[in-house]
Order: sequence, then structure tokens, then C-alpha cells
Amino acid sequence: MTREYRILVLTDHIGHSDQNSIYAILSQMLIHPRCHSIDIASRGLSKNTHFFDGMQRNTLIGNGVTSDFHYTKNGDCYLSNLRKLKPHNYDVVLMRLPRPISDDFLRWVEEVFTHAIMINKPSGIIVTSNKSYLVNLPDLCPHIRLCKSVADIEEEIAKYPIVLKPLKEYGGHGLLRIDGNTIDDGNKEYDTSHYLEALREDIEKEGILSMKYLKNVSEGDKRILVVGGKILAASLRIPAKGSWLCNVAQGGTSVYAEVTLQEREIINTITPKLAQYGIFIYGLDTLVADNGDRILSEINTMSIGGFPQAEAQTGRPIIKSLIDKIFEYADERTN
Repeated sequence: MTREYRILVLTDHIGHSDQNSIYAILSQMLIHPRCHSIDIASRGLSKNTHFFDGMQRNTLIGNGVTSDFHYTKNGDCYLSNLRKLKPHNYDVVLMRLPRPISDDFLRWVEEVFTHAIMINKPSGIIVTSNKSYLVNLPDLCPHIRLCKSVADIEEEIAKYPIVLKPLKEYGGHGLLRIDGNTIDDGNKEYDTSHYLEALREDIEKEGILSMKYLKNVSEGDKRILVVGGKILAASLRIPAKGSWLCNVAQGGTSVYAEVTLQEREIINTITPKLAQYGIFIYGLDTLVADNGDRILSEINTMSIGGFPQAEAQTGRPIIKSLIDKIFEYADERTN
């Protein structure tokens, strides 16, 4: 007999837009024959402060996903028919929580749902969603360095223009390009020495990733969606005229793209490494290196989006493929 799964989704609807993947994914998942039911709980509800901030196990509040689940500015689908949710009732937990969220919470929530299949596994998210993870893959990336001081950054600036990446940001937030005495955050330029001095305390506390700035950035940042080691789709995000930021949230545009042999080799290399940490769904970003090759620039394992957009660009049932792969994974883990 084919098993049906009871699914819980943890998210934060504050900051969602009608482009967020969760609405298309859950609407299709609800009618899938392998789905018994879907409940959803948002960190954006004040009633969930005790669970998401206080880490109190039996305080989770949410509701059931229904056929009219869709985005509204007020988050109406998260507000009605609320009830207390019991963690032991679920077989699969989908993590759709963006930063900021603490590593302490991620460790704790994995303990709460030890009986369930978590996609992605929170302890794996802690390791792989931190940009410092790229330091483990130097042969696949532009020249990178985990900088722990302003002096470290100054050593990198002396070699070539760089981009600084905060370790836990996403969507292009917090990126800085440094070329000599000038820092550019995508909107305004600043004096390098004064700006870095203002960041000194944060850099020494958290660290920051330095990556060589690539002169071919105008050729676009390619996002590749990978589920269970299978490539579902790719989109090329092209920066706005005069900008170096490719992220759509930062003004870039997204178009359909093919995956190159080089990128397939990168994916074949990193998929088993990520799988060791319980990472089943991830987004891979590549840029064009100075020699023309596509190389790894980022890995996103936390709250991966872009599935509805990929479906629209390709005309293929990307979301159905994603859902099928999720249930296949659940079967494998259960058996």
C-alpha cells in the first residue's frame, strides 16, 4: 500500500511576496496522491514567539493548508482556524525559514522533530548555508578567503578587486565590492578605510568571506535548482545596466538558461558532500570566470526559491517534479 504523508511547513510569511515559491509548491502538494495533509506555522505570528524565539516545544500554533491557499499582503491564509500543532503528528517537515534565525533554534528544532524527515536537515543548514562553507571547495570557486580582521581584507584588496559577503545573508543583501580605496554597495560608493573601520567589530566577531571580483559579472549569475542530485532547472540573472548585483531582489532580471558541462561536474562533486549533511534541495550559483569558465559562487540550502519562475521559463512541470522527488526521498528515508 502506498503511504500518504502528514506534512508540516515552518515558514515566516512576513516579507513574502506573490513570487514566493511556497504558494505554488503547497497548492500542488496538497492535491498530490501521496499527501495526507499539510499544516503550516509561521514565525510571523505573534502567537508563535514562544516556539520560534523561546524554543518551547508544545507552543506551536498554525493551521491547515486548504485549496484556497494563496498569497495576500496581509497573510490571511496564516491567520484563520488557528490551533495548537503537535510535533509528533508529522512525518515530513519542510523548512522554509529564511534568516535571520539562530543556529541555536535550528539545533533545537531538529531535536523536536527527530521522528520526522526534515527537508533540509537543520544541522546541515547551519553548516552549508554559511558562506564560509565555500572555503572547503577552493578548486570550484574564484579565489576566496574567510577574513577575520580588517587586516585580512586589506591583504586581499592589495591583490585585486574583491567582493565581501556576510556569512549568513542572502538575496544579495550586504554585498560589498571593493576596488582600491572605494567600496560600492550597489547603491553608493564609500571610502574603503572608513567603511571597514566601522565594520571592524562585526568582522572580528563573525568573519566575512572575501571573493575575487570577476570582470565578467555582467554575463550573469546562473541559479541552478537541484533536488536529490537531479537538476530541475536553471535561470540566468543579469544585473541591471550599470550595476554589478545580479540578484532579482537587487534589480536584476531572470531568463531561462541551459546548464553547462562544467556546471554539471560541479553539481556532481558537491551533491554527495551536501547529502552527508542532510541537504536534499539546494540552489547553486555560478559566475563566468576571467578565463570564460563557469565557476561556483554560492550555495543556498536554507529556503530555496525560484521554482514557479523556472516552471514559467521552461514550460515544464518543475513543481510537480520537486514534489515527486520529496515523496521519493521520504520513502527512501522511511524504508
